[in-house]
Amino acid sequence: MLANRVTVNIFGKLSKNIYSGYTTVEKTTTKKVYVLSDAPVSETFKGIVIATAYFNDNEEKLIVAPEHAVYYEPDIRVSFSRLRNAELTSIKCLYEKSCGGIIFYKNKASTRILLVKNNNGRYWSFPKGHIEIGETEEQTAVREIKEETSLDVEIKDGFREVSDYCPFGKIHKRVVFFLAQAFTDNVNVQEEEIAEYIWVDLQQAKKLCTYDNDLRIISKAETAIKLIK
Repeated sequence: MLANRVTVNIFGKLSKNIYSGYTTVEKTTTKKVYVLSDAPVSETFKGIVIATAYFNDNEEKLIVAPEHAVYYEPDIRVSFSRLRNAELTSIKCLYEKSCGGIIFYKNKASTRILLVKNNNGRYWSFPKGHIEIGETEEQTAVREIKEETSLDVEIKDGFREVSDYCPFGKIHKRVVFFLAQAFTDNVNVQEEEIAEYIWVDLQQAKKLCTYDNDLRIISKAETAIKLIK
């Protein structure tokens, strides 16, 4: 159902931006729906399914939003935390947001960046992870880098690159990358997440990374690193 356009018959308003209602699926079956909208909605609302969720009643419900509205999981969880009798237990979202870092280690001899390969991945990329409730993008990047690599890093001002992609045709993924300076190259990876890591110079990184977005970000990082003394 994710990304499907649906028409919702509204029952009523539950909070400042949540409405309850139902939609008809497969011509005869009705499905309970929550509409998430910062603008008022009419009795008949047309929108897009942005999440499927289970609540404390163990019944799957659709979460629908206006067509061009983007809500990430932390946004949805915060909104539903205001409802007394609707404890959100699990959720699958149309829009996902992660933050991470282009980690570089610089000494007199060379400048290298850190590439990692996830346990479920075949390609070299950069440490990253999902944003959590209450975090800024930079805080997420620092936390994920620490968890995945054990490195304490300093986020450099003026560098924020966004990578948007749809790996399976429906899920919209956004990854925000910052430039992060490490002061040691001693890495201890989180084995549950990371299969391999490697420190490489920027030219080697361009050969190992295959996605256009990653290559674009490496080139931007190369320019930025040269300006750091």
